[in-house]
Amino acid sequence: MKTFYDRAEEEIPAARIDAALAGASPTPYWLDDPSRPESLPPLRGPVTADLAVVGGGYTGLWTALLAKERDPDRSVVLLEGNRIGWAASGRNGGFCEASLTHGSANGQKHLPEETELLGKLGLQNLDEIEQTLARYGIDAGFERAGTLSVATEEHHVAWLQEEAAEDPALEFLDRSAVQREVASPAYRAGLRDRHGTALVHPARLAWGLRDACLGAGVEIYEHTPVRSVAGRAGLMALRTDFGSVAAQRVALATNAFPSLLARTRLHTVPVYDYALMTEPLTGAQREALGWAERFGLSDNDNRFHYYRLSTDADGRDRILFGGYDAVYHYGRSLRHSHEQRPETFRRLAAHFYATFPQLADVRFSHAWGGAIDTCSRFFSFFETAYGGRVAYCAGFTGLGVGASRFGANVMLDLLSGQPTERTRLQLVRKKPLPFPPEPLAWLGVKLTTAALVRADRSQGRRGPWLKAMDVVGMGFDS
Repeated sequence: MKTFYDRAEEEIPAARIDAALAGASPTPYWLDDPSRPESLPPLRGPVTADLAVVGGGYTGLWTALLAKERDPDRSVVLLEGNRIGWAASGRNGGFCEASLTHGSANGQKHLPEETELLGKLGLQNLDEIEQTLARYGIDAGFERAGTLSVATEEHHVAWLQEEAAEDPALEFLDRSAVQREVASPAYRAGLRDRHGTALVHPARLAWGLRDACLGAGVEIYEHTPVRSVAGRAGLMALRTDFGSVAAQRVALATNAFPSLLARTRLHTVPVYDYALMTEPLTGAQREALGWAERFGLSDNDNRFHYYRLSTDADGRDRILFGGYDAVYHYGRSLRHSHEQRPETFRRLAAHFYATFPQLADVRFSHAWGGAIDTCSRFFSFFETAYGGRVAYCAGFTGLGVGASRFGANVMLDLLSGQPTERTRLQLVRKKPLPFPPEPLAWLGVKLTTAALVRADRSQGRRGPWLKAMDVVGMGFDS
């Protein structure tokens, strides 16, 4: 049976989609910002540090900043291969969620004994992010607006009712109630979470953390890819193109990019996600939309969309609309050319117009993609090496805006060598199953994607392949 969005792809005129996407910038909207800081120079020559952090996305930035907060006298060097926040940290939807396990259902599946504790730690982590931004004066557009999860198929309604029955913090909205929140013919019901998510400007969050790190005394070097890490004379030696670092401890925060620890390379695969940003909405368009409260939105198919409002400097609203397609390229390929995928942009545009027919005249100003790191359990995992002198964290699967700070704290705990509440967690001690090498990884992703499509078209019923993946612990849970 065709889904709502299957029908949208057939019904929305191609000419409208072509016109709407014509001239859309390939630069991520968040990075297309005149307030983007000037690039910092690369590392040249040898330096020493108590802690070297590899990676200038959220995980690396939080690690560096928290390290200085724990010990202001500790010398910290951060090495970024390109520019701060240029990859996933500057391309995502800006959903800063409390969940540390890619949703409570996924956490219950993998870590049932820790689900309640991890929920509390996740909310504490989100509170601390809010407090940190206020303390450093970081203008990241932080809005603790929550989310609205919507049912676009009849079987979704029962799912949302079940979730609301299990969690008193969630509010179930029937068709008329959800339509009062946001006007869309797609919506049959909704589930409102008012506390578990904040919205941010992703790039400004990264840039604000960068400035806080610099103010705390962190040395940051951009355009400095790290080629190797090895133990040498009681220190860790990091080699770059034009310099080197000798450090007591190393935190690896490379996420979607190939790990410098060979043992972890099969634990993640890079998956490309895509998004559109509309031009600014007129007053009449904004009124026709409703959406008075500025919560984030998502739907409930396996291939789901996420979308949100984003206010320009002049106060006008745009809509970011992303998700649905998640594209893996053979050989764990990471290329600049993968960031543009016209067939996905066309699909997202058709889905947007079906969701909001009252916005039929809205065009798209930006269309971009980027890689996220996923692992087989869909939330972060941790590893140490070289006798505890190196820590590694990855696998956030698209929910790293908030969870990356928790991951940074875990890495610092691990590097301290002292057990903590965090390091005793099964989340930290238990590893996900690795993905197989090629060509099995590519084949497995293709089979799983096809099975997810079939499930969405079969009222959510999981077929033999997805059930088998659930049994072995590699089942996808959105």
